Amino acid sequence: MAGVSARIDEIERLSQAEGFWDDHEAAQRLLKEKKRLDSRVSEYEALRVGLEDIEVLIELAQEENETSMVAEIQQGYGDWKRSVEELRIRTLLDGEYDGSNAILSVHAGSGGKDAQDWAEMLLRMYTRWAEAKGYKVKMWDLQDDSEGGIKSATFLVEGENAYGYLKTEKGVHRIVRISPFDSSGRRHTSFASLDVMPEIDDEITVEIAPEDIRVDTFRSSGAGGQHVNKTDSAVRITHIPTNIVVSVQNERSQHQNREVAMRILKSRLVELAEREHKESLAELAGDYGQISWGNQIRSYVFHPYSMVKDHRTGAEVGNVHAVMDGDLDYFISEKLKQKDL
Repeated sequence: MAGVSARIDEIERLSQAEGFWDDHEAAQRLLKEKKRLDSRVSEYEALRVGLEDIEVLIELAQEENETSMVAEIQQGYGDWKRSVEELRIRTLLDGEYDGSNAILSVHAGSGGKDAQDWAEMLLRMYTRWAEAKGYKVKMWDLQDDSEGGIKSATFLVEGENAYGYLKTEKGVHRIVRISPFDSSGRRHTSFASLDVMPEIDDEITVEIAPEDIRVDTFRSSGAGGQHVNKTDSAVRITHIPTNIVVSVQNERSQHQNREVAMRILKSRLVELAEREHKESLAELAGDYGQISWGNQIRSYVFHPYSMVKDHRTGAEVGNVHAVMDGDLDYFISEKLKQKDL
């Protein structure tokens, strides 16, 4: 914590220096960093005071031989331990983009209606998780199907550390259940993939040559009323060197959809470059098509038993319905803690 306090002092000195606001964006970044560090110090102090209070209660119970205080002490210590663990997990979010908003894309795998229904269930699961965290969710593109479920969805999860948490969820998700679409009541296995990217703000420059993209417009098929259905406002951008395709249809105008699509494309390129440890976008050409779905990161079993298991960490829980309602923190924290190994 001494290092954090030293950084706060340094930012305070810089903010008082002449010309601090000459570079408005740089000044805003420093003040945003200070606010985040101040919050961390406040949390640490609250935990320190909380532990002292528990120690006082223990001493008082011992002096008075008051066994009735044991339950209160146990509950207080349990709450304190959970708060410590939550803070420890947040300290693991030290990646360059971990504090950013997250862009999520859900895609149904092969398997027809079962896979599309599964993709829609995942969309609901992550929406529930985000809302429980106090994050805002904004749908940017939704490709539903007339027979049920969704083919794909792209949406923004807006809030501090959204990407830091959700980056652990990137990969293929597998469901095993009695298919609601099978009249014979047979068990089916379906797959859907989740892609997670940080939302890149305007402070980060990503050079995209005009000749490297192809822009197509088409009529939106999702929600939005008469305006959406009667105009070619939806935008699809293809980044030719990497074969990345981005579609956006839920904004009100073609201009807005194109703007959002370019933001998503930049985020995907930055995330891809970081993941592949490339130094320039030119090196990315031809690589994206080689990134296959691979093996699932997690299985959700509804039948013949109830269990959700993460194949990367070994973490598992028996209440699959709670997980589908957004109870994902255990899996996220277990994956983040692998950085400690």
